[in-house]
Amino acid sequence: MQQIKGYHAHVYFDANTIDQARALCEQAAQLFPLKMGRVHERLVGPHPDWSCQLAFTPDLLGEVLPWLALNRKGLVVLLHPDTGDDLADHTDHAIWMGAIRPLDLSIF
Repeated sequence: MQQIKGYHAHVYFDANTIDQARALCEQAAQLFPLKMGRVHERLVGPHPDWSCQLAFTPDLLGEVLPWLALNRKGLVVLLHPDTGDDLADHTDHAIWMGAIRPLDLSIF
């Protein structure tokens, strides 16, 4: 079995929902000992929308996942483990909250 080193939650947004996404990510960073990445107003990596990454340790999954599910207010969130296999992490191991968005898998 692959080792899960951590988790990433990618909060997706657009020009109309950037303030909502920023507030969600900042609140998560205040409530949990996680790392909030930049609020990207451009496409980054395989992501099809603007996004902000929340990175956290495996022991926080049981707290962060339900909190995001209940507080995302319609924002799409991709949550995946970090096993070192980026392709599998973003596809086979992905957990989607909201609509599944098509990723650009060519970078893997």
